[in-house]
Amino acid sequence: MADLLYLVHRMPYPPNKGDKVRSYHLLKHLVSKHRVFLGTFIDDPSDEPYIDTLRAMCAGLHVARLDPRSAKLRSLRGLLRGEALTLGYYRDAGLSQWVTRTLRSNDIRTAVVFSSSMAQYVEHLSDLRVLVDFVDVDSAKWTDYAKARRWPANWLYRREGAMLLAYERAVAIAADRSFFVTDKEVELFNRLAPECAAHVQAMGNGVDTAFFATDAARISPFDAGEIPIVFTGAMDYWPNVDAVIWFAQEVLPALRTQWPAVRFSVVGRNPSPEVRALAGDAVRVTGTVPDVRPWLQHAAVVVAPLRLARGVQNKVLEAMAMSCPVVAATRCAETINAQVGVHLLAASTQADYVREINALVSDRERAARLGGAARSCVVARYGWAAQLSSMDAHLTASATPRPQLC
Repeated sequence: MADLLYLVHRMPYPPNKGDKVRSYHLLKHLVSKHRVFLGTFIDDPSDEPYIDTLRAMCAGLHVARLDPRSAKLRSLRGLLRGEALTLGYYRDAGLSQWVTRTLRSNDIRTAVVFSSSMAQYVEHLSDLRVLVDFVDVDSAKWTDYAKARRWPANWLYRREGAMLLAYERAVAIAADRSFFVTDKEVELFNRLAPECAAHVQAMGNGVDTAFFATDAARISPFDAGEIPIVFTGAMDYWPNVDAVIWFAQEVLPALRTQWPAVRFSVVGRNPSPEVRALAGDAVRVTGTVPDVRPWLQHAAVVVAPLRLARGVQNKVLEAMAMSCPVVAATRCAETINAQVGVHLLAASTQADYVREINALVSDRERAARLGGAARSCVVARYGWAAQLSSMDAHLTASATPRPQLC
């Protein structure tokens, strides 16, 4: 058992959104074999009651309060400093001081960093072994955002993509090992940063298949006679917002022409004003729900029409674990170790989504077969322990000499 420093950009509990699901299960994996000192941010007041849960898991804990408005203003200093705005957003003197004290007071030889923005807290420590879970190539996300926005936002997002890529490259070359969520993300990063290729590997997402399982006693939240199509996710996250607005405006009207009983349920916390504005006869916007499983279990179809998101989507894996027939964006389906047409369906255009969803609504036996195959696929291939074990061999090895970032 070793002492480890674990730095996460968002408090990894409760595991109620994509990045927190991964960071929580990584924490759970680490504490099963090591003493973990966790430094993290809290950006949602509703997470405050769970701090004691984290404290009970960890040998040491520091939670820095992050006010999104202040953090955005602070991040703008990056325009003057010539750095990625993301770094300023997650820069906190109190957390930095806690890291210094924790390393001085404990025999910590290894730091696990979740997201590149947290590497700034250890980038000057050449004698510390550093493992970085980038998850996705975040710089590419900002570049994608720029394509969908007008000036001046598109200029700012392109700048952020370029600046963050430069920082990601520096972090990866300085780290002892770096991880991305899929082989495709590894391939993308290696094209963008070929000098890092020898130190980068994939470490996939998993699913708690005991939790995400059907239950005959679970009551449907839908109205009688309704044909429910469901999307789940944090609804203040722009790729999710973009996805549901596009689906509601472009796909849903065509579906309701043939199936007037179809209703689109957007299930997730913190719906943005644009998402709330969709609510009506054809669209239900739930906001936070105590348990997403009834919405998944009783859905006719679960959709993931994401046009901007990167990497493996936990929402897709969870829906598949719940035996749901899933129609996902082709770019999302391609990241999953599953066979399109057997375990889930893929779509790229409005016509694709209409065709695939119509087919599932028309043939409930086929939908059930697809859902059953999806569940079997996830159980066989996406256990968390198997996915995260690829980090184990790197946790206790000696640090290798590496360049400092500053």
